Amino acid sequence: MKRNPNEAPESVAIEQLERFGLSAYAARTFVALSSLGTGTARDVSQVSEVPRTRVYDAIDELHDRGLVDIQQSSPKQFWAISAETASRTFEHELQYRTEILRTALSELEPIEQRTEQRGVWTVDGQSAVTERVLEFFASAQDEIVYMTVESLLTDDLIGGLSGAADRGVSIKLAGVSSEVQDHIQDDIPGATMFESLWVWSDTSAGRLMMVDGQKTLVSALVNGASASPADPRSETAIWGEGETNSLVVVLKAIFTWRLEAENPT
Repeated sequence: MKRNPNEAPESVAIEQLERFGLSAYAARTFVALSSLGTGTARDVSQVSEVPRTRVYDAIDELHDRGLVDIQQSSPKQFWAISAETASRTFEHELQYRTEILRTALSELEPIEQRTEQRGVWTVDGQSAVTERVLEFFASAQDEIVYMTVESLLTDDLIGGLSGAADRGVSIKLAGVSSEVQDHIQDDIPGATMFESLWVWSDTSAGRLMMVDGQKTLVSALVNGASASPADPRSETAIWGEGETNSLVVVLKAIFTWRLEAENPT
C-alpha cells in the first residue's frame, strides 16, 4: 500500500505504530521523541499533545518494548531509538508473531484435507487473488494451465511457475505478448504457449487457470486498468476444486477444447 504523499509523516508514523500495538499516547510519545532526539516529559507533552501526566505511562510502555531509554536525572530524560533500529525491532516482532500464527493455524488444519467441494468460493482483491494462485501453483503435481493479462503476470507468479516446473509440472500458458513469452521461456524453458480464447485487452478478464485438472480459478478486473492493485475491488475471482465440482467441470471442458484445437491429433 502506497503512502499518501500529502499526509504528514507524523500522522503516518503514529498510525503505523498503533497498528503494531502501541497505545495512542505511546505512539505519539515515540514520534515526539524521534523528532526531539531527547526530551523530558514536559518537552514531549508540548510537541505531542499527550498530557504530561500520561507521558510517564507511555514511556513505561515504550521502555518495556525496548523503544526508549531513560536517563535517571532530574528531571528524567528520555531517548528514542533510531528509525532504522525501531523498524528492525518491529520487523523481527512481526516475523516472530507470523511464525507463531503459522504454527498455530497449521495445528488447526484437518488431518485429511477435503478434495471434493460443492459450489465455488470467492476471493476479492488483486493481492488476495495472487496469493490464492500462488497456493495453487505450489500444490500442482502434474499440470498448470494458466491464461492471464500481462499486468497480472508478476515476478512472484513467474517464480511460482518456475518452481512448479522444477518439480516436473507441465506448464501451459496463454494470453501474454511474445516479449513476455520470451521472458517466461528464459525462466521456464519447457513451458508451452498456446493461443488465448479471446483478445484479453478487449475484455475485463483477469486470469483463467486449471491445476491438475481438478482445481480451477477465473477472475475479472472489476474497475478496469485504472484500478489500484491495493483496491479490494480491483479484481474478483471464483474458484472450485474436485473432479465433479461444477466450475471445474465447465472450465476443464473449455481448456480441453482449446488445447486440443491448438494441437490437433
